[in-house]
Amino acid sequence: MHLDEAYDDNNIFAKILRGDLPCFTVYEDEQTLAFMDIMPQSPGHVLVIPKNPSTNMLTIAEEDVVAVMRTTHKIAPSIRKAMGAEGFMVVQLNGSEAGQTVPHLHMHIVPRQGGIDIGFHARDVADMDELAAIGEKIAAQISADLSA
Repeated sequence: MHLDEAYDDNNIFAKILRGDLPCFTVYEDEQTLAFMDIMPQSPGHVLVIPKNPSTNMLTIAEEDVVAVMRTTHKIAPSIRKAMGAEGFMVVQLNGSEAGQTVPHLHMHIVPRQGGIDIGFHARDVADMDELAAIGEKIAAQISADLSA
């Protein structure tokens, strides 16, 4: 995937946004969708995507990147709290050479615990029942924190 490629309407995130594929949603607003990564680097790994098409940081509209960052900023503390994590990483990759595997801009929120190594990016698929349970826990924490 090159940084100047046209947007592919058949990428997995476009299919999720259209409702053609399921996801474990933890937060949604008019501009963004946040859901569980099915190949998590650690338990509680969440992706935040814009609802408008954009392949990477070079193609995203300013208002969409602001919305993605706003959502990331809003939900990251709740993810950390729900997972009992000491910290978290926020990562955004641009192009296959940087490790981007889906050609739709996305932000990774990866909870971190001391002494626990993170898994490889986009390597192992999670147990779907476990992922659903973690997603429900995170969604509940986000909801509680935002209504407080």
